[in-house]
Amino acid sequence: MARNKSEWPAKVLALVRGGNLPAAVAQIKVAPTVADVTRLQALLAQLPPSPALAQLNKVVEEERALLAAPRLHRSP
Repeated sequence: MARNKSEWPAKVLALVRGGNLPAAVAQIKVAPTVADVTRLQALLAQLPPSPALAQLNKVVEEERALLAAPRLHRSP
């Protein structure tokens, strides 16, 4: 049985589009997996550039790097 992709990236994108960046950052800090953060990065790349989005992209990249480090993986 194939596992469905997580809905997390779409939900965080909805926060960003709604202008609730602090909530989006909080969600990114507790991201479930590296794959979810990577999918969120792809979704954010489709949005028009802005200073707030640039800052958010930096947070996403930092979190992706932290999750990719073997010693910092969260247990399921």
